[in-house]
Amino acid sequence: MHPTSITKKDLLLFAVFTAAVLAGPIILKPIGAGYPDLLQKFAIYGIFALGFNILFGLTGYLSFGHAAFLGVGSYTAVWTFKLLSMNPVPAIIFATLMGGLFSALIGYVSLRRSGIYFSILTLAFAQMCYNMAYSVLTPITNGETGLQLAQSDPRALDVAFGRDYGAVLPSSDLFGLEMTGYPGFYFCAVMLIICFYITLRIFRSPFGMMLRAVKSNQNRLNYTGVNTRPYALTAFIISGMFAGLAGGLLAVTDPLAGAERMQWTASGEVVLMTILGGAGTLLGPVIGAGAIKYFENIFSAFNKGILNNIFDFLPDFLQQVAVSVSSMFVGEGWHLTLGALFMVIVIFLPGGLMEGVSRISNLLSRRRSDGGSGGTPHPEPAE
Repeated sequence: MHPTSITKKDLLLFAVFTAAVLAGPIILKPIGAGYPDLLQKFAIYGIFALGFNILFGLTGYLSFGHAAFLGVGSYTAVWTFKLLSMNPVPAIIFATLMGGLFSALIGYVSLRRSGIYFSILTLAFAQMCYNMAYSVLTPITNGETGLQLAQSDPRALDVAFGRDYGAVLPSSDLFGLEMTGYPGFYFCAVMLIICFYITLRIFRSPFGMMLRAVKSNQNRLNYTGVNTRPYALTAFIISGMFAGLAGGLLAVTDPLAGAERMQWTASGEVVLMTILGGAGTLLGPVIGAGAIKYFENIFSAFNKGILNNIFDFLPDFLQQVAVSVSSMFVGEGWHLTLGALFMVIVIFLPGGLMEGVSRISNLLSRRRSDGGSGGTPHPEPAE
């Protein structure tokens, strides 16, 4: 079998991934993550991280500006809702295309440099986009207020098909099925499954092998006469399209777009997601995105009242000390918990959470093989 073809193991992985995503509300309910809003974030930021991993995990190019494409996707989707229809299908198509277009423009310039200079260029472009959305392009982005729907929006396709929302502010719906709650999650989940399959095909394709070669030794490829820039630019565009799709889905589940989605912190977040889960792996970015969004929603919701209830078994003095110390790591200070977790992962699991999974799997298989041999020592080879 060709080394870059889809194997039975890959198909099994895809089947298990699909089943796990679709059963997400049931699987994640015991840990308090089975409600629709959080599940939607898992799926959307999983797509965002998958796209970033195609660039960073395969080529080694570290972009600090991917939030620009996330924001462009959101603005495009909201404008599609306002001008054409509340159906999410046109919105995500245009959001994906605009993410690809902007990434082509930014990538064409940024990829003329590599290493830290490439990272700084992408960060500079992202901050330019953020500042323009916040002030210069106010007629298009509505500035700091954010772009929102209005009853007076033309929605040409809806009008053409006789769709009348009356005096109620419309929400996105897929042929009458509103994209809120669990229907909204399953729409995002289907997009995540499709993106995972595309990523799987890229990883196992000759194109993916070439991207790994770019990461491994780009100078050697250049010396042999291979022009690596088209490969890196294609990876950058695909990554930007994934980010645009994620931004469009954010607008589908909550029809508004703001400049804060283009801030450098959003770009840094997807870097953390990818590294935390395992850059260059298939499942790592999705797991990393889920972990960070889980911590963000769970730990940020803690307050002193909840902490007092948790430590109420302690004497009053020790309870106050425990609450004072732990309160620094939850609520508004949940980023300290994330930072500590990230430090532990980077120090002990440089390959991310997927490295931990791989170590556990190898340990279990080693014990199973030792058990199968009946504990009989293998004879030493003759010297």
